[in-house]
Amino acid sequence: MAGTHLDFFLARVAQARVETEAATLEHVRERCRRSEAAWTALADRAERSERLKAAEAIRKAEVDAAQKSLL
Repeated sequence: MAGTHLDFFLARVAQARVETEAATLEHVRERCRRSEAAWTALADRAERSERLKAAEAIRKAEVDAAQKSLL
C-alpha cells in the first residue's frame, strides 16, 4: 500500500487542474488554484515522508546486518 496517500493527493492535484481549466468564472478558478496548491502541499509532505521511511528502513537493515556480523 506504499504510495496510497501520495497517489490520492496527486490525483486531487490533477483534478483541481482540470477543474481550473474548465472554470468560466474567475472566483471558481481561484478556488480551484487554491485547492491545487493545498493538494500539492499534501503530496509534497507525503512524498517526503515516504522518502524518510525508506531511508530509515535501509538504516535499520544496515544496523541489523552489522549486528549479525558481530555474532
